[in-house]
Amino acid sequence: MNKIQKILIINDIHHIFYDLLSKYNIQLINKFDINYDTLCDIIKNYDGLIIRSKKFVIDKNIINKGTRLKFIARAGSGIDNIDTISAKKKSINIISAAGGNRDAVAEHIIGMILNLTNNICKANNEIKNGIWNRESNRSTELQHKTLGIIGLGNTGSCLAKKIKSLNINVIAYDKYKTNYIGDYVKLVDERYIFEFSDILSINIPLNDTTKNMVDINYINKFKKPIIFINTSRGPIVKTTDLIKAIDSGKIISAGLDVLEIEKFPSLYNTEYFNRLSKMNKIILTPHVAGWSVESYKKISEILADKIIKKYI
Repeated sequence: MNKIQKILIINDIHHIFYDLLSKYNIQLINKFDINYDTLCDIIKNYDGLIIRSKKFVIDKNIINKGTRLKFIARAGSGIDNIDTISAKKKSINIISAAGGNRDAVAEHIIGMILNLTNNICKANNEIKNGIWNRESNRSTELQHKTLGIIGLGNTGSCLAKKIKSLNINVIAYDKYKTNYIGDYVKLVDERYIFEFSDILSINIPLNDTTKNMVDINYINKFKKPIIFINTSRGPIVKTTDLIKAIDSGKIISAGLDVLEIEKFPSLYNTEYFNRLSKMNKIILTPHVAGWSVESYKKISEILADKIIKKYI
């Protein structure tokens, strides 16, 4: 008999998940429009919970009411919307699809870097507004520049491998790795990141130690002006300090796929959005770095595989 009988799925996921589990005697129940109170009422009936959206926080109350829960799985890489401490106390396994979107995120980062160093968005907007200015859009080549990566996990290591072909030096700092050896990246002490980076990519999870990590004090540690990329989590960066650093020249330009506050109308009401929306030196995307056609399927495959191996 399977260790699990019923799984509740509260966000849309790729149909491959259902295809892979359909051969087993497991009930897969979809409730995409569920609210917090209803989830609290019914979670006691399920052995597993699948979530995707970070808008839904699985807190201590939900976990305590999930008396049958054996696992909570997120169709994504981050698990910062799950109270992992409470889950661990209840012996509930946390499953993520880490690595499922690493190629998509790495390619998005490279796209942002190439966009910023070649002024693509800026030039596009100028031409569409009747401005033809070649000199102000002169590009900067990447070869012999140094990319500093903070976090050498799935995305960081994938980025290093993909971008190395552009003849760029790649260094990385990861406080959880001390003996990493790779052909595409050199693992260094954090002080080398500050000294040598021309471009910085943040690829770390959001937690108590990384929230507001990138503030003006952090930025001022860099010896050279840098291009800054964040595709991890918005609250890692103090956006008002980022804008100050661009105004002062400490940051040349920035690509932000994530923000402290995401989605409208809430974003309109922040103290920084008006400046962000008018700055040619910043390009913004709506938290879509890992949002590819391929990653959508791959993430669901990874979750299904982990569940099958552990519980069936």
